[in-house]
This record gives sequence, C-alpha cells and structure tokens, in this order.
Amino acid sequence: MGPGPPGLGRRFFLSKYGIPHIVLEKETFPRDKVCGDACSGKTALVINRANPDWLTEILGQPERFLPSWGITFVAPNGKALDIPFTANRTKDTKAPGFTLPRLDFDEFLFRKMPSPYCTVFQRASVNSIDETNGVVSVAMTRDGKDYVITAPVIVGADGDKSIVRKKYLNEHTAPKTYAVGLRAYYHGVTGMNTADNFIELHFLPEMLPGYLWIFPLPNGMANVGVGILSERIREKKINLREQMLYAIKNNKQIAPRFANAQMEGKIQGWGLPLAMERQPLSGDSFMLTGDAACLIDPFSGEGIGNALYSGMLAAAAIKEAVAQKDFSAAFLKAAYDDVVYKRLGDELKISATLQRLCKYPWLFNFVVNKAYKSASLRNTISCMFTDMNLREQLSKPSFYWKILFNK
Repeated sequence: MGPGPPGLGRRFFLSKYGIPHIVLEKETFPRDKVCGDACSGKTALVINRANPDWLTEILGQPERFLPSWGITFVAPNGKALDIPFTANRTKDTKAPGFTLPRLDFDEFLFRKMPSPYCTVFQRASVNSIDETNGVVSVAMTRDGKDYVITAPVIVGADGDKSIVRKKYLNEHTAPKTYAVGLRAYYHGVTGMNTADNFIELHFLPEMLPGYLWIFPLPNGMANVGVGILSERIREKKINLREQMLYAIKNNKQIAPRFANAQMEGKIQGWGLPLAMERQPLSGDSFMLTGDAACLIDPFSGEGIGNALYSGMLAAAAIKEAVAQKDFSAAFLKAAYDDVVYKRLGDELKISATLQRLCKYPWLFNFVVNKAYKSASLRNTISCMFTDMNLREQLSKPSFYWKILFNK
C-alpha cells in the first residue's frame, strides 16, 4: 500500500523479480507529501540499483535535482560548521545527494512505475483489512465502486498514520519517540551556499534537541522548517508554528536572510516517527516500510533514503517468501526485520544517541568551537558521515575527552 518512496522502492524490485503486486494510493498523482525534500546518498544508491539510467537522468538535470555536497551545522551559540559529504572530491565526483520538492520527486519515481507486474489503483480508499488462514483481504472503494483484493502478504508503505501498522501493531505506536515537523517554501532567502548547496541545520537553544532547517531547492526556492520532539512540545507548551516564525523574524543570524523573502503557500506539518529503538517491522502476512515502520533517522531526520532502502529490502524478503511459500511471522522476521536492522541498526542507534546529546547546548558549542579551529577535526567529522565506525565515536565520552586535551 502506498506509492511513496518505500512503496516505490518495493515496486521497482518486485517488478525486477517478476512478482505480481498491487499498489493502492488514496490520492491522484502528482500529489504532495510534506517533507524536508533532502535526498541522501542512500536515495541515490537505491535508485542506481533499481535502474542506473534513472540516476544518470537525475544527475544530468541539476536545474531540477539540485546537487548537494554537504551540510552546515549551526551550534546554539551561532557558530557554523561546514561539513562536506565527500572529503576527497574531484571534478569527476558525482554529488552524493540532491534536493527537490517531494511533489516533483515522487512524481518522477511514480512515472517509472509502469510494469507488466504492477497494478496501480489511484483514488483508492481502504475500508478494512482482514487476514484469514494466511490470506490478506483488503476491502476498498474506488470511484464509487467496492472491491476486495486478496494476497498472501500486505506491505504498509502508508506513512506515519499507517492503517496497516494500526491494524497489526497498534500497541507499538511509540508515542515517546515521535516528533513533529513543520515545513514552508520560501523564495528569496539569502546567504545560501550557492556553490555547493549545503543543507543547513540550526540548533537553536529554544528548539533543542530539535532544530530549524534551511534546505536549498531549484529555482531559488528553499525548504524551511522545524522539527521538535512531541514530548518537549507538550512539556514546554510550545506553539511550533509561532516558534518557527519567531526565529525567522528575530534570530540575529537568520532574520536578515529572510528580510526580502516571501513564503510560497502555507506552513504544513506532519508526524515524524523516529527510529529511537528497535520495533517489529513484520508479522504473519504483513510488513512495514518507511515511516510506517518508524525508520526516520533520529538525528538527521532523514526519511526518504531509509524509506527507499526499506522498500528494496522488503522486496528481497518477499522474493524469498514466495520461493519458500512462507509468509509466517518467523520467516519474515528473519528475511526482513533482521536484515533491516543489520544494515541500518547501528546507524540508527548512533543517531538516537546523538539526538539525546543535542539537548546539551554546551556540548554542541564545545565540539563546533573546537572543529572551527581544527582542520583535522573537521575532516574527522566529515568522514563520520560515510564511515559508521568513525561516527560511533561521536556517541562515546572518550571522543570529547580527546578533543578537550587535543589528543
């Protein structure tokens, strides 16, 4: 269910494997999805595996898919630290990431869906999901007509409000790991890194352990938003919309950049199911991917790359299940859950630790101040974005001890 990134990732590979499948979408493409609009190297990896020509098409249209070469962290004290995604870049190096509105990205992927193995129902409203003797039945309504679809497995790729998750894993809603994000599009924001299109994360004191982001987009646009833990919003009685607009208007570093900027459209919000702890991703005759599986990176907020990646792994698990004619909870756990956490688990665990550390502004200021003065430390942090063994050091007290004494 759902042709967003996790559903599309699953569809590409199921078609490659020659496995018939049905995709349900409640709206009609092109349709928007509230998002930060940043696509990481993980996104490029999955697209390349699905079809290298598609990635070539993306990289060949920088005016549509804006190439991004790094990230700027702005500490609570206002000091900025530029971290390139690629340490040893040459003229032949391809940009590891890119940005574009989700409306355009999902539409691009959706147009790659046609396949003799894939049937797509748009404007499909799901009424109920039932499972009997290993057969899943989905009752839906489309254009005023009722249908029942049956299959040996259902895959939830239906976002943070997943009806598949609610049906099968209602006790695992993980409210304490939930965050809320707001997003708006602006035109005319100044001070962007126009040469390398770095995405920006501003860790403002009033938003920790969340942040305000500014992501450059094609055509002089920018995706501007905030993400904060729901728990903190409740504790501090935060009006997230007011806080976002206040920072844009009053923060001494941010406000001048928006002096002549205009908001396009309105501020929109959505839930961010963070991967703060390991949770079930499947069971008898069902699987969850993307936001429905709570796979958003707790530190960076990355969702698109993890969604596509989980869709790819779900397709591989289905291929095995079809071959073995086994869609039991035990089989899918071994073929899917365990593989997802083997591939992404360490990364998500480290990100969860970093997210918790972000609530200490003095620690963030300390690291940025040191890195600002030390080229070797900046290079080390840069490498941490591609080397998980190095990134793990960020979650260890010994790392900060070595910085303190310049060891």
